[in-house]
Amino acid sequence: MLNSGTEQARSLAQTLLSVPYGEGEGEKLDVYIPRTNSLDLPLVIYIHGGYWQFLGKEESGFMAVPLIDKGVVVVAVGYDIAPKGNMDLMVSQVRKSVVSVIEQYSHISGLYLCGHSAGAHLAAMVLSTDWSQYSITPQIKGAFLVSGIYDLLPILSTYVNEPLKMTQEVAVRNSPSQLVPQLKLSSSDCHIVVAVAENDSPEFRKQSEEYYKTLEASGLNVTMEDVANTDHFSIIEQLVDGEYHLTKLLLKMMGKS
Repeated sequence: MLNSGTEQARSLAQTLLSVPYGEGEGEKLDVYIPRTNSLDLPLVIYIHGGYWQFLGKEESGFMAVPLIDKGVVVVAVGYDIAPKGNMDLMVSQVRKSVVSVIEQYSHISGLYLCGHSAGAHLAAMVLSTDWSQYSITPQIKGAFLVSGIYDLLPILSTYVNEPLKMTQEVAVRNSPSQLVPQLKLSSSDCHIVVAVAENDSPEFRKQSEEYYKTLEASGLNVTMEDVANTDHFSIIEQLVDGEYHLTKLLLKMMGKS
């Protein structure tokens, strides 16, 4: 599903594939550019899921299918999945990728993030970055966190952690739920959508609800979307469709509906 959507996007858009954003072999991104002469384009960075150990940018272009028609640039980010990459590395890579995108596309009208599952975790970590250590402070207008994981502690004792080898200390410092004060400093102007699938597992639903409540209690601009008739995978796969609820919401946020 994600593969066929990405192939479709590659046939519709102008593409720049495997553009480096760092020195590492895995530090590459794919750019899907609409066929338009306008420079005033919104740009969405998509961060894939796969429990930090599966998938890649090659399966991550599907959401460009409905968006390039509307004059939206889509960037799919690759990062070093486990066991090659550990959690600290992946978080620093996606942060670096966002800085690189802004440096390369300084004329965009707005920057948006979308992440699914482990990618929603990484997107939330991007929103929680202390940008003073970077050359640039990204102004992220909107973020779609889809079926995400915001507290890594419950994962420590599961099979998911086997290739990640996270200690408790690593899990705490990479848990968005612990970093809300930093998110408030860095991303207070960002409209955050916490989306969860109706048929997500209880743990995923609980994490989304708790993270949403924490953000809301901090006075952030956040909305919760409980997407009917979806599961952990279909909630993101349907972004290939322009009529899908989350696609329409994203376009509306960008003023493109």
